[in-house]
Amino acid sequence: MSSQQEPEKFARTAFADGPRLLADIGATHARFALQTAPGVFRSVQVLRCDDFEGIVPLLRHYLADHEDVRLNHGAFAVANPINGDYVRMTNRAWEFSTDAVRRELGLSTLLIVNDFTALATALPGFAKDDLMQVGPGTKVEGAVIGVLGPGTGLGVSGGIPTADGFVTLGSEGGHVNFAPADEREFAILQYAWREWPHVSNERLISGPGMEVIYRALAQRNGIDAEARSAAAIVAGALDADDPLCLETLECFCGMLGGAAANLAVTLGAFGGIFIGGGIVPRLGEWFARSPFRTRFEAKGRFSDYLADIPTYVIVTPNPAFHGVATILAEHLRGRSGANTLMERIGQLRQELSPAEARVATLVLEHPRTVLNEPIAEIARLADVSQPTVIRFCRSLGFQGLAEFKLKFASSLTGAIPVRHSQVRMSDSTHDLSAKVIDNTVSAILRFRDQLDVRSLDRAIELVSRARRVEFYALGNSRAVALDGQHKFFRFKIPTALYGDAHLFTLAAGLLGPGDVVIAVSNSGGLPELLQAVDIARAAGADVIAISNSQSPLARKASVCLAVDHSEDSTSFLSMISRILQLLLIDIMAVGISVDGQHGPDAGHDPRRLLISHLDS
Repeated sequence: MSSQQEPEKFARTAFADGPRLLADIGATHARFALQTAPGVFRSVQVLRCDDFEGIVPLLRHYLADHEDVRLNHGAFAVANPINGDYVRMTNRAWEFSTDAVRRELGLSTLLIVNDFTALATALPGFAKDDLMQVGPGTKVEGAVIGVLGPGTGLGVSGGIPTADGFVTLGSEGGHVNFAPADEREFAILQYAWREWPHVSNERLISGPGMEVIYRALAQRNGIDAEARSAAAIVAGALDADDPLCLETLECFCGMLGGAAANLAVTLGAFGGIFIGGGIVPRLGEWFARSPFRTRFEAKGRFSDYLADIPTYVIVTPNPAFHGVATILAEHLRGRSGANTLMERIGQLRQELSPAEARVATLVLEHPRTVLNEPIAEIARLADVSQPTVIRFCRSLGFQGLAEFKLKFASSLTGAIPVRHSQVRMSDSTHDLSAKVIDNTVSAILRFRDQLDVRSLDRAIELVSRARRVEFYALGNSRAVALDGQHKFFRFKIPTALYGDAHLFTLAAGLLGPGDVVIAVSNSGGLPELLQAVDIARAAGADVIAISNSQSPLARKASVCLAVDHSEDSTSFLSMISRILQLLLIDIMAVGISVDGQHGPDAGHDPRRLLISHLDS
């Protein structure tokens, strides 16, 4: 597919805010995809981590093929413990701030989760074809599940059932002590002790661990064998029947069976034990004949207990994508003020064929009818053929009508509609109160979904490092400027407010590089304000405009924080626009407080104590 066709393809997504960036970043490989609908992953690409110096160059390389695709949300599974914003990878010399990466990519949302937390999240959604059962056992629906998998390391997690689904465990169970089960494994442990005083399961039940087992068995068997990579050991066992490679692989699978059994009895995992990672799925049917299941059940008095627990290999491609997509969807659920699928259909209607557009119109005007009627009746009501209905669903990223209805039904429940209800003279106080609140809430939700994150980042950076901040505003906007002046002054930023055209024109001439003007105006066209902004820019100061994005003030500013709510402030009192402007001041205040944590005096910065949105 050509690069010219790609943006058009990704424009047709089931998400109103465009495709979502997903990644599964391990120590050896990183996998990427753009999610265009639930369960639909496009442009899947696998990159070698060794080819990049850090996570940002890795991401830039993948995104270079998608420069015309606007991305708002992303979620990454990373083979590492996740605790807070800063990530330092265990098996790779990479470290990064989640928020810094988010800003670098211009995303509104970026979630970073442990890779096996993501895998555990995905498990309840897998179908029979996504799994290969190994041995006997029948899973108990709604019971605890466990997951582990060897790759460059050994990931471990689990899922605990609740009334709302499964809660996943952020476990580092791969680092428990390795326990040998026989003399051969004890010899391998002794060999490993020469290198590490603490030998965890991950040291042996992993790709690098398989190489340790191979060397240890070569020494134990008196074989002069050259060191091999894990991939070469697997190939030697499965393709060449090499005796030492076969013994290594059998020993490895037995150790994995013991670790899986320990996880099963620890969690009481009657929902099953699931094996993922980069090694076992490649072994195919050989793994089912390996010592894994025999070792899994070899638990003395608890052998019968384990015999009832099923074990599965996850064979679906890129399973972590399903997990991070679910986590991201849960995070974003309810954040959009609109019914996002309805909104997307409205946006796409003009791009569809005339026949598909008639289906879209039917969906928008009679959503409950579409949900309740079969395809033949939907086609009749829209005056199209049944294949046209299917094509309409596929244009939105779904496989067919059933999948579309499932998503559409869930999107119709619990959403706050973005609307404007006109207050009438006959309205009661109760009705007019509800309408004013609904109008404001709807406008705020729409405003949130249209925020320009890059402009906010730039504005926060300018104010955080400013020598002096001056607010210029006239009329109703002075209340917003006063709120900002009060907040920023308490951050110990030298701050002033000028609400007189003559005074802020004089003040602008006294500014210089490093100073910042925040000009607030609904119309953005007041001549006195524009003159003062010209003077400030000529003096070397930066200007942040809080105004309409198409206004003269926005064009003159260094940064524009757009408030594009339609409100005739020349004839009426500005109400909703004022609330939106105040929200921008609050967002900047929180951003400045967060930004203050990263400096040399972050631990003593008083800004953090002033913001109620921040944790303690």
